[in-house]
Amino acid sequence: MQKGNIYVIYGDNPKSMILELLGKIRPEEGLPQQAKIGIKPNLVVAKPSASGATTSPELVEGIIEYFQSKGYMNICILEGSWVGDKTFRAFKICGYEKISGRYNIPLIDLQKDSYMKCLVEGTELNICSKMKEIDYLINVPVLKGHCQTNITCALKNMKGCIPNSEKRRFHTLGLHKPIAYLSKAIKQNLIIVDGIMGDLNFEEGGNPVRMNRILAGTDPVMIDSYAANLLGFDLDEIPYITIAEDIGVGTAKWDNSNVIEFNSDKSTEISAATGRVRQFAKYIEEQDACSACYGSLIHALDRLRAKGRLNRIKYKLYIGQYFRNKTIDEGIGIGQCTKGCSRHVGGCPPSAREIVKFLEENVF
Repeated sequence: MQKGNIYVIYGDNPKSMILELLGKIRPEEGLPQQAKIGIKPNLVVAKPSASGATTSPELVEGIIEYFQSKGYMNICILEGSWVGDKTFRAFKICGYEKISGRYNIPLIDLQKDSYMKCLVEGTELNICSKMKEIDYLINVPVLKGHCQTNITCALKNMKGCIPNSEKRRFHTLGLHKPIAYLSKAIKQNLIIVDGIMGDLNFEEGGNPVRMNRILAGTDPVMIDSYAANLLGFDLDEIPYITIAEDIGVGTAKWDNSNVIEFNSDKSTEISAATGRVRQFAKYIEEQDACSACYGSLIHALDRLRAKGRLNRIKYKLYIGQYFRNKTIDEGIGIGQCTKGCSRHVGGCPPSAREIVKFLEENVF
């Protein structure tokens, strides 16, 4: 596995996807067999992953199977749900109790843990004590929006590693600064982002958007910078990313040369059941669209909604493989398949940020 790269695999079967991805990047190289591996999912609330709130249990199963097949048997799952919910409920409802029994993996409820003090850049943080026992931390966040910080991914997922009292205090410290500082206190060795199904706006789910991808890397700042682009945000809209870069957690810089895609999305399962997602359908002419491409468009339209520009779109947005090699004089094409449109944004799939930028420069 080469540091400084972001690895991407597309599909709709999390377990087989992650087994294939890990087999290609081989993150275990150089890791001692006796190392204690901690897997930190996002189980912020006790809701299934289909809600867009929590990490897919199938993805975590695949991670466990891969590392156990390589001889790593000292593995645990650690999480501390948000203040409004209980971790033990999330372990049960999200399917992690079954994983624990099937693979003989202990579940560690960080809400019940003691804590230790850690000083970062002159700021004192309280960190759950169990974190100091982990030799190799695998962070498995969900790629999703957030009502306060715009996105939540690798950096913010570390909030599950602090006690409830500290979660409350983070808000009094301005939220962005302590989130950035936390990832200097807790080293993430491997980040595997569940980008299969994430919520459009809220950490607790309810408006899921299918994005059909898994990301992997070792730099949480780079991962979050890339995630922001996928969800349609500029870096200045998520201050904790830049703060983390400034204090040496990682780099926010990436380009297409260090984003390694192992395949392309083929799934055409579109998730548009919720009210917030469904309201965008009137702007879209879709036929045989891949889920990853359609998901990017949904996030882009939500960014335009937030900016008060959505109603300024006067042409249909065409998306899907059906429109390949078709000429469309009026309308805007989304993705490589629609290059027959008089105006189109390329990419396979394009990111939400690329779609937003194109529409802002060519339509408004």
